[in-house]
Amino acid sequence: MKISVFQLDSFSSRVFSGNPAAVCPLEEWIDDDLQQRIATENAVSETAFLVPEGDGYRLRWFTPEVEVDLCGHATLAAAWVVLNELDQNKKQVTFETRGGRLTVRTGWGGKLVMDFPVREAVPRNASRALVEGLGHEPVEVLASERDYLAIFDSEDSIERMRPDMARLRALDRLGIIVSAPGDTADFVSRFFAPSVGVPEDPATGSAHCTLAPYWAGRLAKGDTIMEARQLSKRGGRLLCRHLGTRVAIAGDVTPYLRGEISV
Repeated sequence: MKISVFQLDSFSSRVFSGNPAAVCPLEEWIDDDLQQRIATENAVSETAFLVPEGDGYRLRWFTPEVEVDLCGHATLAAAWVVLNELDQNKKQVTFETRGGRLTVRTGWGGKLVMDFPVREAVPRNASRALVEGLGHEPVEVLASERDYLAIFDSEDSIERMRPDMARLRALDRLGIIVSAPGDTADFVSRFFAPSVGVPEDPATGSAHCTLAPYWAGRLAKGDTIMEARQLSKRGGRLLCRHLGTRVAIAGDVTPYLRGEISV
């Protein structure tokens, strides 16, 4: 069996930065186990598989270890493949996913703009395990259904953080978002998800489903566009806008390679 594969760097205008995602367009679904094996072999934080469905596509995402219910950077990459390779006449694509219906369109100065659900976080006491895992005491801790959000007071504290991945892996949430007001953007963040095989994700669109509503409120931004930076080694730049129950998340995509998988 031959399967086309694209690898693209999301939330970046140049290669070797942003978040790499693999995208595999399929004519029909292959076995779940094979999808997982391909994602493990690809060894990027997410591999997206898509199959035509109705006027759009059914989209699934796999980390090197598990399937996940929402992923931003691989959705952005999949949309780039659809709009630039599979159907160049389209300006917008709709994906049916485990995380609901997602749309991606061209806009905001030529960037791809995703329409994602809000994932509100509510205040929580900082557990000793979380503090020890991060190595620093947050000024505030919140939790969404999927992730913890730990707030710190400076961009420098986020950049210098060296978390204990073994401790974070044992926590009861998929991911741990750390964030602070930005010196070079409205806010900055990093994202750790060792429990699903992603110790640190370079640029995480889905985390901004929680970050955008938090910072829109704290910075009194309302529904204006905010600039966000993710301070991983590769780095990433995102634009986001809080729209009530939805979040618009935008970024650039840079193609890196295309090839063929033989299985």
